[in-house]
Amino acid sequence: MKNSLFRYLCLAVALVSCNLAGAQQKANYQLAEKFRLLEQNPIDKYSTEVRPTFINDTDCFYYSFTTREGKKYYYVNPKKKEKRLLFDTDELLSKIAVYTKKAYSSADPHLSFTFMKDNETIRIDFDRGLYTYNIHTKELKQLDEKPTYKTGDPYWMKYSPDSLYFLYASKDNLYFVGNPKKGQDTIPVQLTTDGMPDYTFNREDEGKMEGRFGAESAHWIPGSHRFYAVREDNRKVRDLWVINSLSKPSPELITYKAELAGDKNVTQYELLLGDIDKREVKKVDINRWPDQYIDVLYASKDGKRLYFQRYNRTWNQSDICEVDVETGKVRVVIHEENKPYLDYQMRNVSFLNDGKEILFRSERNGWGHYYLYDTATGNLKNQLTDGTWVAGPVAQIDTVGRKMYFYGYGREKGIDPYYYILYEAHLDRPNALRLLTPENASHEVSISPSCRYLVDSYSTVSQEPVNVVRNRNGKVIMTLEKPDLQPVYEMGWKAPERFKVKAADGVTDLYGVMWKPADFDSTKVYPIISNVYPGPFFEYVPTRFTINDVYNTRLAQLGFIVITVGHRGGTPMRGKAYHTYGYNNMRDYPLADDKYAIEQLAARYPFIDATKVGIYGHSGGGFMSAAAICTYPDFYSAAVSSAGNHDNRIYNKGFVEIHYGVDEKVTTTKDSLGVESKTYDYSVRVRPNQELAKNYKHGLLLFTGAIDQTVNPANTLRLVDALIKADKDFDMFVLPKCTHGFFGESESFFEHKMWRHFARLLLHDNSADCDIDLNKDMIKDERRR
Repeated sequence: MKNSLFRYLCLAVALVSCNLAGAQQKANYQLAEKFRLLEQNPIDKYSTEVRPTFINDTDCFYYSFTTREGKKYYYVNPKKKEKRLLFDTDELLSKIAVYTKKAYSSADPHLSFTFMKDNETIRIDFDRGLYTYNIHTKELKQLDEKPTYKTGDPYWMKYSPDSLYFLYASKDNLYFVGNPKKGQDTIPVQLTTDGMPDYTFNREDEGKMEGRFGAESAHWIPGSHRFYAVREDNRKVRDLWVINSLSKPSPELITYKAELAGDKNVTQYELLLGDIDKREVKKVDINRWPDQYIDVLYASKDGKRLYFQRYNRTWNQSDICEVDVETGKVRVVIHEENKPYLDYQMRNVSFLNDGKEILFRSERNGWGHYYLYDTATGNLKNQLTDGTWVAGPVAQIDTVGRKMYFYGYGREKGIDPYYYILYEAHLDRPNALRLLTPENASHEVSISPSCRYLVDSYSTVSQEPVNVVRNRNGKVIMTLEKPDLQPVYEMGWKAPERFKVKAADGVTDLYGVMWKPADFDSTKVYPIISNVYPGPFFEYVPTRFTINDVYNTRLAQLGFIVITVGHRGGTPMRGKAYHTYGYNNMRDYPLADDKYAIEQLAARYPFIDATKVGIYGHSGGGFMSAAAICTYPDFYSAAVSSAGNHDNRIYNKGFVEIHYGVDEKVTTTKDSLGVESKTYDYSVRVRPNQELAKNYKHGLLLFTGAIDQTVNPANTLRLVDALIKADKDFDMFVLPKCTHGFFGESESFFEHKMWRHFARLLLHDNSADCDIDLNKDMIKDERRR
């Protein structure tokens, strides 16, 4: 009774406050929650894009597409320009019902089928029965056999190419044993004896356990009884900790290995070659740089050659190396040097003709482009692409036709530089390009096995996907399904809008996306909230059509203009100068661009209130949002920072040292015999967010997961300590179940708390603070209406 009385008193106070405020804008929690529940709505399952499955090695394909009429399967023969139903689902189910004597709904039948070798008969596994169905004659036959669902061998069994042996790990070491099904000896043979915790072939969670486990780092070399393995030595790497407070019966200390920026002791990598027939494992001499990182790329089909890439610790040099499997001899094929660092995000190395050629992506001229090398000599054969634009991911390589299909950015005038545009390049002719998808939209293309046809789904954030088939020249020869989105529009959904502004330098173009409320009124004025992520490897700014862009879509419904915008230093999609802009300045580099973008939008659109600005982000975005409200405390009125790496001195070594820069100091000493030895020390120049605490004024809400091993909670707590010492007011929540990502009821709590934070500070709407169930009551009232 007391609780009820208190609740209604709070509501009365809130109503009085609203009356005193006059026409004070209220947060539309009902609408926001309606869009949050969209993920549970069948509308979210409707198809928008065609995802083809090519039938065996032919150019014919099939796909499923879901609309209000249910899921349908279509068959396409692009050569004949033929598209039809693969089967009538109701008719097919009725034929199956003759055998099972059951009735089935065609709404979502969960059919599982594969095409047989004749490319016109499908084998159907349905309701514990097996059938064949001819897509031309429509004849269904029941098979006498029953489905057998193979559980498969235990995951730790890693069979040799001839299945005679399998590798496994146990007690940190590597073993092999014969396959009894092939008549081999089943007595285990131990291959290594030096394994120990943190220097192991087991997974971390298996090291102290008895039994056989998967040797994840070991891989068979084709056509042989040889294998390779990459073993990590973490014995000297420091420990970090988090506490699982919910562990039963008492809190649990979780210990994990963490390489931090500037650490003297970091992971060391070994490349091992093993031979089952000789019962031996040997280390390959791969060392060139101290603390180098290695990554195995390719093993030749003849089993004679292995290729790996190694990087120095400062990440500005790398080698692609060939290993002679028989002798273990290492040869450098390609050496690459690029400052301030090599682009690892868009790294692309492809081995053609079983490793006789290497297609290598490099930023050596300031733009990402492709270079073809002769592996035997290490000589450059051809530069496939060139110019002041970026060649991106490879879609397919046709080694017979000597062509490469890839996505490019920024080459075509008038086309958004973030849109994926498909091109064809010739492996043997420099810069012989052909544009295959000319529309000003982002394309996702599936290429047929013969490379004669392209199945293209293209869209923008505001343009529904267009699904087409093109010939090898890029000409549209067929149009496929259109999305059925009428129910989405009927519920009030409106597409976001793409925009372009200038960076703080007044020259560089920046691109972003804006969400408005479904009940948007251009005569009203709305606060603006910026959703941020600083990169520098990718800008989380959407370019393709999506119905529900999670937090941004829903946050806008409260009564906000929500934006996300790229900035200098955000991505390698704009070239080397753009994505290295933030080098050695990872805290501050995106802030001025975000602020200036908001100011331009407010000047451009009278419905944006530049005096009420919010900002939020997760992980790197949490780092950025906290830095922003501390750097510009009179511009940003509210910020939500979740899981932020506020102090990069206790964050991931690789990321920090690559993007902040690491200073390498080499000290050479001699012993009494005059033998020289070198020691290496590293240091980084990091500006943590706690340095900015003195500037902060108001409006910060902090979140962290209690068991986050990616961004240790200490990152947030160090900022909290600095704010307390500076006598600042803020709010903080620790989510006890969460790691780096928020999920389940914790994510729901976080999102609702973020809504209320922005509503209170940007709309001056405190109505939700009186009762934590107020939102739910509002939703119920809305549903009753």
